[in-house]
Amino acid sequence: MSIWVAGEVLIDILPSVRAVGGGPANTAKALARLGFDVDFIDGISNDAYGVQTRRELERDGVGLKLSLISDKPTCTATVTLDSVGIASYEFLTAGTATFDFNRSWLPDPSMLKPSLLHVGTLATIIEPGASVLFDWAVGVGEFAPIIFDPNIRPSVLPDRTTYCAAVEKWIAISSIVKLSDADIDWLYPNETMDEVAHRWIEQGVSCVIITRGAHGLIGYTEHGMEEVDGAKVTVVDSVGAGDSVGAIICAGVIEHSVAELTGITLNEVLHKAAIAAGITCSREGAEPPYRHELAKAMENNAVY
Repeated sequence: MSIWVAGEVLIDILPSVRAVGGGPANTAKALARLGFDVDFIDGISNDAYGVQTRRELERDGVGLKLSLISDKPTCTATVTLDSVGIASYEFLTAGTATFDFNRSWLPDPSMLKPSLLHVGTLATIIEPGASVLFDWAVGVGEFAPIIFDPNIRPSVLPDRTTYCAAVEKWIAISSIVKLSDADIDWLYPNETMDEVAHRWIEQGVSCVIITRGAHGLIGYTEHGMEEVDGAKVTVVDSVGAGDSVGAIICAGVIEHSVAELTGITLNEVLHKAAIAAGITCSREGAEPPYRHELAKAMENNAVY
């Protein structure tokens, strides 16, 4: 059984490069580099950017047999970096292969039985594909846990009320939620991180993991809270760092289980996630670590 990652792959237009990106695609790539069997689920164009996308994802070992080959164009995201390397994005999404989700081609979980589903970012809010993807994910949830990463993009959906409603809908079917402190601040300006996390846990989420950049990560479960520091690295940019965290969370579920992500086990997973994110931040673009790189960094306690 493979890990399923559903959502967008697009082209990040960075100051010096055109790179394959998109939160879900970055997560799939990170998982493949760590040695996991992963299938990526999205519409992939047959244009030049789509050819680049397939070549790079397959080179890293990401399975694309469950993705759609499409004549529609590839979505692009123009990336702007601030003075400390924090990225912001401007997306061209309309009419692209990237958000062309349809039940006619989405895989049947009852036949293929994935080990888990990771889903998130723009694919969960851009209609009409988002509603199709949600209904399909409900069916996947009958066979596998769902890890949801909303990865908030206000430039695409600036209406906070509508965005919150979409996020809360996905929260209701998810076992684990991973998001940033900035995501929570924008979605819920009148609630603290603790309040939001505990509210979701009371609603049935098993684990809420919040990334805080250089300040590390916090994980909440019904049994308590675990907190780890960020890795000490020289930041080039933050592109893909949170997606590397998502991959480590997926790995933690595969290696343990959703129920066992608590206490010391959760702390260890968060520590590994912080180091993986640090490695990603130390180089340009969404370049998550390979398994041997992460193992070496763990041995060196992420000082490099």
